[in-house]
Amino acid sequence: MGVSSKGIAKLRGKKFREAVSQVTKNLDDELFVARVVDINLNSDSALFEQAGGYSGIGFIQYQKFDESKSPSAISKGSPSLAKPMFPHHKALPLVNEYVLIFKGPSSKGAQQTGNMNYYYLNPLSLWNTPHYNSYPDSYDNQNEISPSMNKSILDIIAGNTQKPNNKSTQISPNGKSKGTFVEKGNIHPILPFAGDVILEGRFGNSIRLGNTSKSKGEIINNWSKESENGQPLTILKNGQSETAKQNLEGFIPITEDINIDPSSLYLTSTQKIPLDISILPKRDGEGATIPYSSIINKTPISPTQFNKPQIILNSGRLLFNTNIDSILFSSQKSIVMESIEDIGIKSRNKNVNIIANEGIISLGSTAKEAQDSAILGSSFMVQFKVIVESLVNLTGALKNESSLSTAAAQSYTLNKLLLEVQETLPLLLSQKVKIS
Repeated sequence: MGVSSKGIAKLRGKKFREAVSQVTKNLDDELFVARVVDINLNSDSALFEQAGGYSGIGFIQYQKFDESKSPSAISKGSPSLAKPMFPHHKALPLVNEYVLIFKGPSSKGAQQTGNMNYYYLNPLSLWNTPHYNSYPDSYDNQNEISPSMNKSILDIIAGNTQKPNNKSTQISPNGKSKGTFVEKGNIHPILPFAGDVILEGRFGNSIRLGNTSKSKGEIINNWSKESENGQPLTILKNGQSETAKQNLEGFIPITEDINIDPSSLYLTSTQKIPLDISILPKRDGEGATIPYSSIINKTPISPTQFNKPQIILNSGRLLFNTNIDSILFSSQKSIVMESIEDIGIKSRNKNVNIIANEGIISLGSTAKEAQDSAILGSSFMVQFKVIVESLVNLTGALKNESSLSTAAAQSYTLNKLLLEVQETLPLLLSQKVKIS
């Protein structure tokens, strides 16, 4: 009996569906999304021994997001473990965050034995915040989450974006890892501009591989006013300003500000950076002055007006220290140092050298105002010593001259004074400061 074309199509359709179902089933075992139940961070972690000790640092225990188990059931069962994908880049997840897991080769000879391991990629950006992207197991009613976050994972995947509030939740981000992470609601993401590549930490630290971008949005940057779009700029920022923490909701992005961020490193190309110079405290109604204008004849371009490649370091304190060799400063033009308080230069075991091959060395004032010349003490002392000795001899002879009525008394007084000067001559030369 023959089979109609309709029946053949139906049979083929059934086989096709079975094949797709099998592929989907196999793929589900090869690549899936899972919730982080625990993580091995150190020897105090609950997973330390099961993960292989220190060789298992970064291993996570996971639960597939479409499975629901009580915490007690998870702890009693054999742990499902996955290791970090990249050996040279660590972005370890926190408990209750979601990661993408896939199957890969094992270190136990996967090609010969067929042994496989599971690997995980970085946490999924459920809330689109660099700080904490958790979603707890719906089975666990012990977790208290804010109403703005209380939606299913399917709602999130469907595009129902949420805004984390400024209040810390009761979701445990550390599990049994003995971690110290504390969730905060005021860690702001960095606003990207077209073409930027941004790396953000969980604590307000970031690296922007950015550019001049004259954005016209609600949030703008302060480095693009007088530069052309697309000019490269790199910003490394550690921490966020207290202004942003206190005045803005945590989900609102911010841009870097060198004057209020705790610590910053700027690498510029053509940008003018509006840096507040510490030596120029500006009072209300006072116009800006040019920094360093009172130190050297040719004043450097003001840092706020310089628009060529430069590196700017700005923080509460800068420390340069070497433990093997020297600290070297070399400049095509000037090197300028100025402070509100003292400047100290000291060599503990060797010399302090100040050399000017051309020009002059000015002490106490600028080159324009310093007019008095220093005396070459050793050369001067040779001649001065001869004069003093001659005067001593002369006064010694005159004090015995009886024919001059006043000579004896005056010569005696002057001779005594010259003898005192003669005794102190060796002490008048500095043993520390030498000039040429």
